[in-house]
Amino acid sequence: MEKDNIAVGLDIGTTKIVAMIGKKNEYGKLEILGIGKSKSLGVARGVVNNITQTIQSIQQAIVEAENNSGYKIKDVVVGIAGQHIRSIQHTDYISRNNPEEVIGEKDIQLLIDQVNKLAMLPGEEIIHVLPQEFKIDGQSEIKEPIGMYGGRLESSFHVVVGQASSIRNVGRCIQSSGIELSGLTLEPLASADAVLSQEEKEAGVALIDIGGGTTDLAIFKDGIIRHTAVIPFGGNVITDDIKEGCSIIEKQAELLKIKFGSAWPGENKDNEIVSIPGLRGREPKEISLKNLSKIIHARVVEIVEQVFAEIKAYGHEDPRKKLIAGIVLTGGGAQLKHIKQLVEYITGMDTRIGYPNEHLAGNSGEEISSPLFATAVGLVMNSIENSSQSAVRMELVNEQPKVVYRNPPTQPIQRYEVEENYVEKVETIEESRETVSQKAKDESTETKIRRSFFDRYVDKIKEFLDNAE
Repeated sequence: MEKDNIAVGLDIGTTKIVAMIGKKNEYGKLEILGIGKSKSLGVARGVVNNITQTIQSIQQAIVEAENNSGYKIKDVVVGIAGQHIRSIQHTDYISRNNPEEVIGEKDIQLLIDQVNKLAMLPGEEIIHVLPQEFKIDGQSEIKEPIGMYGGRLESSFHVVVGQASSIRNVGRCIQSSGIELSGLTLEPLASADAVLSQEEKEAGVALIDIGGGTTDLAIFKDGIIRHTAVIPFGGNVITDDIKEGCSIIEKQAELLKIKFGSAWPGENKDNEIVSIPGLRGREPKEISLKNLSKIIHARVVEIVEQVFAEIKAYGHEDPRKKLIAGIVLTGGGAQLKHIKQLVEYITGMDTRIGYPNEHLAGNSGEEISSPLFATAVGLVMNSIENSSQSAVRMELVNEQPKVVYRNPPTQPIQRYEVEENYVEKVETIEESRETVSQKAKDESTETKIRRSFFDRYVDKIKEFLDNAE
């Protein structure tokens, strides 16, 4: 039987950290096995600023995901964002020794490795080198060069660059949480994998992922990534504005935004008022929903205009670069009421809300299908592509058995109990060893793993008793 590739994605956001465990089912859809969420305490605008708090938040999310799924996580693919991310366009080429030889994967890898050696600004590091279109001996607009012939292989690249210290801090947090880092992915690329169809990428589309601390942009045309950007504003700035404008605490401001917030102020009537409980016996506060919408509207307009400036910088008005599929909104901020209409009004482009349910198995819960989890779903898909076995079943994990002694350690051990599923009853240590070796022939690999651990544990007990004598 083919072994399932269990994939794990970890989305380290400004407001929340999500650990997601999944695998592909027989229909090629993503089946989510477990999900863990925790409040993100050590991250500001996508950048780790408190390693200890971030480690605690990661561990909390990991443990919750493990308990929900019954799998022990070994390694994760992590999403990276933050205001330190920038992208550049670069063109490079290689000259091949034998033009009569077929162009293969190794030639493209050689070209990518060459781009990876580019000199960056001090303190910067290349995160992604994404090939766009290829040229072979002057023949342009080649999407798939493998299998062709030629002496000069040239390509344009979209290179994503980030601050080395920020990337290393994320790595340190992962390793200190007791798991390995198997890959880094730019968050807007992960979100794009989760919510965009291939048709949209071909036609031309701008994905806007409105998170808590940052708003990420990824533009696709002809199925190729053309532009990426990270704007250092997100849902948290809206919450801060509500907090200041209405003189209430942050928790109340967040609840107000989620329950009653709207990006379109004309919708609310003047007499619509919500009452907020006062602090420590103080009088309740009455807030007009029209004023609340005006505060939200002003900040959302600012965020959308900054994103639209990036879309203009890409050159979407050029007929060859036109984004026929318009804009797709995702992330927690996409759940704000009437944001779709506001984005359409400002940009004049068709807009839809992006849900990750297209790639999810039919039995996935409503919560997982939310735009809030688009990045996490994309990271799990990325991990599946790497074909990594990122988690194993809990019962396969060698955990320290609890030994309960019936007699004091100085006397011969007559009987002891080990955790269920390891061994039932053992009269003496030697007898247990014989029993294990006898049964080993007919046992499954899973049981053998447990038995071999038991052997080692028995040795340790014996050594301890010998020294005690």
